[in-house]
Amino acid sequence: MGRDCAGRGLSGRGLNGRDQDQDQDQDQDQDQDQDQDQDQDQEVGAKGKGQSQAKVNISAALVEDIINLEETSEDMQAVIEALKEDFSRNLNVRTSPGALDHITVMTKDGKFPLNQLGQISQKSPQLMIVNMTSFPESTAAAAKAIRESGMNLNPEVDGTVIRVPVPKVTREHRESLAKLAKQSTNKSKEALRKVRSKSITQVKKFKNSVSEDTIRLLEKQIQQMADEAAMEMDKLLAAKTKELLG
Repeated sequence: MGRDCAGRGLSGRGLNGRDQDQDQDQDQDQDQDQDQDQDQDQEVGAKGKGQSQAKVNISAALVEDIINLEETSEDMQAVIEALKEDFSRNLNVRTSPGALDHITVMTKDGKFPLNQLGQISQKSPQLMIVNMTSFPESTAAAAKAIRESGMNLNPEVDGTVIRVPVPKVTREHRESLAKLAKQSTNKSKEALRKVRSKSITQVKKFKNSVSEDTIRLLEKQIQQMADEAAMEMDKLLAAKTKELLG
C-alpha cells in the first residue's frame, strides 16, 4: 500500500512536471509571438519612415469615403485659373476698352460689371469713353470703380460721359503693374491656403475611424497638391512680371 501511495505520488509529480514543462513551452511560444509582433511593428515603422520621405500619391478611389481629392484638385486649379484671368484681363501695359469691361461697380441695386452699365469705346489711342446715358445715376459710382481698379486710371466725369485718359507707358507704370501682379498672386495664395485648410479639416474628421497613418498620408498629399499649385502661381507671376517690365 505504501508503494502504491509512493507510486501515485511519483505519478502525480510526473504529471505536474509535464504540465509545468507544457506551461513553460507555451510561455516560450507566447514570448516568440510577442517578439515577432515587435519585429513586424518595427518593420512597419521603418517602411513608414521611408514613405514619409517619398512623394505621396494616394489613389482617390481608395479614400473617397474620407475626402474627394479630385474635388480638392479642381478647387486649387480654379484658384490658378482665376489668377490667369486676372493677369490677362487687368494687367496689361497698354490699357484697352476690354480692360474696363469687367470692372465691378457698386450701385444701390448691387454690384454690376461696368460694361452692363455703360457703353465703352476707344476715342483715340490716348482716350477711352464710357457713355453712362442708360444708367446716369451710376455715373459717379462707375468713375469711382475705374479710379480704384488698380490700373492707374484717372477718369474725368462730364455729365453722363466718363473720359478715361490712357496712361503713358512709363517705367513707373510698368513697375506699378508688376507690383499689382505680385499682390494678386499673394491673394490667390491665400485662397489656395483656404482650400488646403478646408480639405485637411475634412480629413481630420475621420481621425477616430481610420488609422493615424492614413490621416497623416492624406494631409501630406493635400500639402503637396497645394505646394505644386503655389509653384505654378510663382511661374505665372515670373512670366507676367517679365512681360510687364519689358
